[in-house]
Amino acid sequence: MDTVTKLLAFLVVLGVLVVFHEFGHYWVARRCGVKVLRFSVGFGRVVWSRRHGPDRTEWALSAVPLGGYVKMVDEREGTVAAADLARAFNRQSVWKRIAIVAAGPIANLLLAVLLFAGTFMIGIPGQRALLAEPVAGTPAAAAGVRDGDLVVAVDGTPVSSWQDLRWRLLRASGARDVALDVERPDGSRQTRSLSLASLASADWEGSFMPVLGLRADFGAPLIDEVLPDKPAARAGLSTGDRIVAIDGVPVRSPADVAARTNAKPGADVTFVVVRDGAEREVAITTEVTEQAGRKIGIVGIRLKVDPAFAQRLAVTVRFGVVDAFAQGVRKTWELAAFTLKMLGRMLTGEASLKNISGPITMADFAGQSAQAGALVFVGYLALISISLGVLNLLPVPLLDGGHLLYYFVEIIKGSPVSDRAFEVGQRIGMAMLAVLMALALFNDLSRLF
Repeated sequence: MDTVTKLLAFLVVLGVLVVFHEFGHYWVARRCGVKVLRFSVGFGRVVWSRRHGPDRTEWALSAVPLGGYVKMVDEREGTVAAADLARAFNRQSVWKRIAIVAAGPIANLLLAVLLFAGTFMIGIPGQRALLAEPVAGTPAAAAGVRDGDLVVAVDGTPVSSWQDLRWRLLRASGARDVALDVERPDGSRQTRSLSLASLASADWEGSFMPVLGLRADFGAPLIDEVLPDKPAARAGLSTGDRIVAIDGVPVRSPADVAARTNAKPGADVTFVVVRDGAEREVAITTEVTEQAGRKIGIVGIRLKVDPAFAQRLAVTVRFGVVDAFAQGVRKTWELAAFTLKMLGRMLTGEASLKNISGPITMADFAGQSAQAGALVFVGYLALISISLGVLNLLPVPLLDGGHLLYYFVEIIKGSPVSDRAFEVGQRIGMAMLAVLMALALFNDLSRLF
């Protein structure tokens, strides 16, 4: 995907999130009788503006598109006309000020609920959580997971798809084990106790399903293309061949084939393929190539999932209007709680600070999700909206949560925090945000280069 498309997708994400966040502040401020002077998308110099409404509020686009703000009448920020004193933000009750400040993050969380509810009403395509035989020595093998197990619940919570299974396990990170309720091909139900204790933090931050030994069963993969002058072509493999095993180990997905061939650079491997109903063995010597600084083996084929098998696995998760909103609330709550959990783990050193991303990574993911389709893009938008809402509620000066902290202190002590305390807090908050932004930018550049 080109840079322009990624940038456009990123601007759409940022624009929607900022507008909803700031509109939350604006709407509640107006309901509380506060006069709003400016609603700006972006910071810095105003590049476009129009005035509307009884208060002649200025609706503006500003030069730096990394956020926005709502400017209200406030005696701390300048002289206020006598007629507007009663409508100044600083003269409102502490509960009104709390409502106005909290409205921005809450608007982001409500946006996520609406977006998720919409996707659940439309229907989210996925695949059933059907498992292939786990690799020996993995937690799944120790738990007794067998080929053909269909996971229907994790710790009693129903699982509707492979993607849902992955999310349930990710939420359980930090626990010692989980209970997998599975349905066998004969229709019987069994429970497998899957240990999570052996996984390190780095495992959870990467592709943890193979580490657990959980492999999706896509059926024996088909060869979609044989690249010319590569080992597979020289060995006689053909388009349409079904690969059922490599070196005596059954393969149930294109990823299985890649894993087994990549692990043997320059070595002999034996493919078992089915062609025209007959099974045959094909000996191949893999070609050595370098990827991400390590040598891997390739044979020169492109694979695809058997369309008939994929059709049997396909599932669409869809709900009616009421249930869709309930699912939207549940998913938003779960993701918000997981975001806080990850922040806590980063603060305690249990999770890597490399998980913090900046605008470059966000733009990249926005572009990828846009390319993957409308539902994926909407899901990404909801996820970032939740992150924005949660982060803004953290008790960090300069953020909405920092202002809420001041107001709760005011409730306890019976008077506003002193100007000195406010000033010190702002400086601390500015330093914290500067460090956070520098770290996010460093992580972005590290991923890029």
